[in-house]
Amino acid sequence: MEKPLPLCRECYKSENKPKKSDSGYSGKTLSSTAIGKVFDLSATKINQILAELGWIMKYTKGWKSTPAGIQKGAQDREMRTTGIPYVIWPNNLIENKIFVRSIRDFKGEKVDEHESEESTETEANLGFREKFPCKYRATDGHMVRSRAEVMIDNFLYANKIVHAFERKLPIEEDLYCDFYLPEGKVYIEYWGLENDPKYQARKEEKIRIYSKYNYNLVELNDNHIKNLDDYLPKLLLPFGISAE
Repeated sequence: MEKPLPLCRECYKSENKPKKSDSGYSGKTLSSTAIGKVFDLSATKINQILAELGWIMKYTKGWKSTPAGIQKGAQDREMRTTGIPYVIWPNNLIENKIFVRSIRDFKGEKVDEHESEESTETEANLGFREKFPCKYRATDGHMVRSRAEVMIDNFLYANKIVHAFERKLPIEEDLYCDFYLPEGKVYIEYWGLENDPKYQARKEEKIRIYSKYNYNLVELNDNHIKNLDDYLPKLLLPFGISAE
């Protein structure tokens, strides 16, 4: 049976803290091995999750922190014997809401009832998602909200581009993208209701947040959808993503 994930400092019992001798725990910083011991995951899995969040990036050998990771307290180190880089973290990483949520998503754990009351979605987001339910099925099985999103999803699937639909961004703000491409860490937004004032305000807010975090954003509209095979490959290529 898997250990429950700690939700607060009180849950992080001293008997569960990894020892310095076997994990690299120093009391002030944590290695990926030490973090893995807390969440019952391997260091490799922890690094994969941190990379997915955009807080570290794969090096020739080992890992290095990104600007986003440095903002979370990441520090680059090198192994004395090999020079292979690795990253250490402040011990409060194990309480970071975004990180813990990503761990839970990775492990497929249910959210407790008392946590679900603290909705991560704004009223505007909930209204939009209720107004436009996912009722269209793409070729890969994703349920999406419009025929245009079916076409985008099918394009990505046909070109063997790994993608997620409506992934929550790893930030404090309440924001879900239309599509996320792990390769290149690219977010795709399809703007389909340009004449709706409320939708336009929502669009402007999303663009502001993407810009704030300097995320890679590809924007599509109805003109792009009509000629998706012509437009989307060109829009993805600057991020190192090649459509077949």
